[in-house]
Amino acid sequence: MARSQGKVASRARRKKILTRAKGFRGRSNNNFRLAKQRSEKAMQYAYRDRRVRKRNFRSLWIQRINAGARAHGLNYSQFINGLNKAGIEIDRKVLSDLAIREPEAFKTLAEKAITALG
Repeated sequence: MARSQGKVASRARRKKILTRAKGFRGRSNNNFRLAKQRSEKAMQYAYRDRRVRKRNFRSLWIQRINAGARAHGLNYSQFINGLNKAGIEIDRKVLSDLAIREPEAFKTLAEKAITALG
């Protein structure tokens, strides 16, 4: 009796990797050996960068809050310290959104931070 070779499963496994490698440059998108290496590396980058994205967004929010606070005579650390002393708990994402889209609301928060500080 002939040995079963699993051709369908092998082809499906290779096709899955080649599909994942679409858009890669050079032979990396149609050569199985290269596509396998490149797609594994791409998955490592994706795993890492899902965590890095969170750091980058927090940094962006802090820069936006700092810009909004400086427009009202405070720097970022003074503004956050004033909000904490005033008992206002708003996360940085919402604060940066207020600084951009609702400058009047951000101004009232800055005034409350100034009164809490001094």
